[in-house]
Amino acid sequence: MEKAIIKVHKRGIIVIPKRIREMLSIDEGTLLELRVENGKILLSAHSAEEAEKELDREEENFWAKRE
Repeated sequence: MEKAIIKVHKRGIIVIPKRIREMLSIDEGTLLELRVENGKILLSAHSAEEAEKELDREEENFWAKRE
C-alpha cells in the first residue's frame, strides 16, 4: 500500500505526490470522486464517460432547483 503525508493548503487544496499521480495515471484535468467512509477520505479516479454523466446530473439538479 502506498502512503503519503500531505498538507491541506488554503481553501482546502491538497497536492497528490508526483509518484502517486504517475502510478495511477492522474493528470491535470483528471476527475476524482471523493467519498467519506468511516471517518476516512477516499479518492477514486473516474472514467471520462462516468464523470460527464455525473456532472450532467449535477447540472440538471442545480437548474431544477432554480426553477
